[in-house]
Amino acid sequence: MHNNKLITILKHFNKPDLNQFHKYIVSPYFNKSKQLIQFYEIILKGINSPKTYLLEKENVWKKLFKDQKYNDVRFRKLNSDLLKMIEGFLSQQIYDTNNLQKAANLIESVGLRGIEKSYSSAIRIANNESEKYPYEDADYYLKQYQIQKNYYEIIQHEFKHSERQNLEEIDQNLDKFYFSEKLRYYCAMLSQEQRSTHKYVLSFQNEILKLIKVKKKNLSPSEAIYHQIYLTLTQQEIVENYYELKLLLKEHGLKFKAVEGKTLYDSALNYCVKKLNQGKSNFLSEIFELYEDFLRKELIYINGELDPFHFKNIVIAALRLGKFDWTEKFINSNKERLPESSRENAVTFNLARLYYYKKDYDKVISLLQEVEYEDLAYSLSSKSMLITVYYELDAIEPLYSLLESFRAYLNRRKDISESWKKYYLNMIKFTKKLTRIIPGDNKAILKIKSEIEESGIDLKWLQERIAELEK
Repeated sequence: MHNNKLITILKHFNKPDLNQFHKYIVSPYFNKSKQLIQFYEIILKGINSPKTYLLEKENVWKKLFKDQKYNDVRFRKLNSDLLKMIEGFLSQQIYDTNNLQKAANLIESVGLRGIEKSYSSAIRIANNESEKYPYEDADYYLKQYQIQKNYYEIIQHEFKHSERQNLEEIDQNLDKFYFSEKLRYYCAMLSQEQRSTHKYVLSFQNEILKLIKVKKKNLSPSEAIYHQIYLTLTQQEIVENYYELKLLLKEHGLKFKAVEGKTLYDSALNYCVKKLNQGKSNFLSEIFELYEDFLRKELIYINGELDPFHFKNIVIAALRLGKFDWTEKFINSNKERLPESSRENAVTFNLARLYYYKKDYDKVISLLQEVEYEDLAYSLSSKSMLITVYYELDAIEPLYSLLESFRAYLNRRKDISESWKKYYLNMIKFTKKLTRIIPGDNKAILKIKSEIEESGIDLKWLQERIAELEK
């Protein structure tokens, strides 16, 4: 049972999770089976032990039932019951952290039971939790709708026909939730369609967009930001759409939970990357400014960790803008926030990149030779960086040795895409040719320039070196 669903979930639990689940399973409110508690404790010991045989079904059964003959049907029932307990615990954890949902449910509960003396306190709790809730995402408006709806239901008999009821509040909160979510999934649809061949048809798209235009000055942060992302996806040539999105993120970014906030910033960053790839060099500073705001708000950290992809892109943007001191400080202050599994590779490679930009080539060589990169992208990039360093140092012997070993590496690895293989094989070929050109030999220079252009490969570093030979 080493790899079954039950064991897999428990292996994902950290120590606080296990402690909380123990409290959950021993609570008679949630569980009345002492046998199930014993079953869990036996499995937990097996997970924590290096002795793998402890998790064999027959061994677990023997620990629990001693001399009774193994019964697979009964054993599967125990597995199923414990799995249900774990799933209930995971749901309960989410509920325990959602005070706004609790407040909405409390109003509904006292209403269903007709506990009139609790109505005012339930409403007061809901108002207090609403004021304390730190976000203004779609979920906030959904909870406000539920609170207002439940409030409306419990006090119907107290209202006089001449008094104003909270019908507008119900309607407005429902609209803000609905429009936010519709816009969110319109954006997701467009992003997916731009990256793949999939096509989607989502309902009421034109109608929603017309209504958003009508209420343009009265949009919630969620509606306004998703609408602006929609515009950057559908009207990419109008850069004012991006700048408006940037302002909205700066003003309202912290009104979203980290996971959603990260998605919003990623949308703005993707727009900038597209513009940069179109040759709009001013968008490099836009990428850096977005990342600065992203970091300042700490929305970039999911569960306390920084994605190595963003770590690398931040370093590249800062270095291209010449912000060397900032980059070094960033690497050192964020290295512990990288996932442990990729930390060493990410830190070593990006420090090497920093020293490369500073032309401190000895440090680049030292760092890149320190680590054998497990990540394919780091491995390819480190080898290509070493090629450029050896060329700059005029270290022909180690350069030729690296070119040949890199060629063998590319031919040996079956997990490298054809496009990347073509790129690096061309880099190797043209770098070798470049070393044989004598400065001032215009015929040879024109020939290699022509060959690079015909290859259709963007070899910027080589083209820069050729331009130096032409001077």
